[in-house]
Amino acid sequence: MTKTQLTAGSVYLHHEQRLGLQWVSGQAGADRPLFADSVSESASEVARGALVGHMNLIYPNRIQVLGRVEQDYLSRLGKNSRSDALTLLFGAVPAMIIVSDGETVGRDLIDYADRSGTPLFQSSLSTAQLITFLQYALSEAVADTTFVHGVFMEILGIGVLLTGESGIGKSELALELISRNHRLVADDAPEFHRVAPDILRGVCPGVLRGYLEVRGLGVLNIRAMFGDSAIKTAKRLSLVIHLQRMSGEELAKVDRLWGSRQKRVIQDVEIDQITIPVAPGHNMAVLAEGAVRNHILLDKGYDAVQHFIDRQAKTLKGDSV
Repeated sequence: MTKTQLTAGSVYLHHEQRLGLQWVSGQAGADRPLFADSVSESASEVARGALVGHMNLIYPNRIQVLGRVEQDYLSRLGKNSRSDALTLLFGAVPAMIIVSDGETVGRDLIDYADRSGTPLFQSSLSTAQLITFLQYALSEAVADTTFVHGVFMEILGIGVLLTGESGIGKSELALELISRNHRLVADDAPEFHRVAPDILRGVCPGVLRGYLEVRGLGVLNIRAMFGDSAIKTAKRLSLVIHLQRMSGEELAKVDRLWGSRQKRVIQDVEIDQITIPVAPGHNMAVLAEGAVRNHILLDKGYDAVQHFIDRQAKTLKGDSV
């Protein structure tokens, strides 16, 4: 698992245009880290909102945002009280301070930033937009990351990871699903980030994006073959479909009512897994679509098996169904 360390300088470098940032003063603090070296400590900071937020002098954020409300508050303070507030603000050694809403940056703010080496930025975005974007970007940066062998797809609107032993037909199934208007996220080594306690977000490593390797055909450029709509850049993982060769004895052990359902744990997140037997004559794309449709119904609270059992019980009692 990996994590990227962020600094005030790297935030500016990667998000300058998106956040409408202008670097006003405090360039000496470009290398100030946004979070600790510990992944768990960083994730905890993001979870409790301690990395970025409105100006907070009591429990200071690592990124202090001064919007119109905060600026109005500071402007109403007397000279000494304002000086005390700014001393507290910069004394907490924030990683950076951003004046949002296109507000004018006061001369005293600039002087404090220069003296303390605190990066001071101005943003044209509203406070709400700025905080929302930064919280999302920072949660991605501190998220635990892992690679899982398989093909990650968007099928019927949900993220589905196709797994199975090498050569079992994952890529061939993915190609057929793409031809049926489903979308490819990542082939071979999708990268999963735990962005919330129960959410895994899957993306494709840049060098592999848009490509699918199919035995006998080689590497295919899915975007060139099927168009932009065949590619999805990221998706939440909702279901694992595991392809498995089964002997007649193993097939006989599969529950005829419930099928083969399990839970798979990835980064301490439980994901529903359905095992589909691979055998000659099986239409794997139809089976995969059926598994996804049934999973969506279950997620909405409808259980076909339980409905079937209830109907059988009513029939035995002589009740109409």
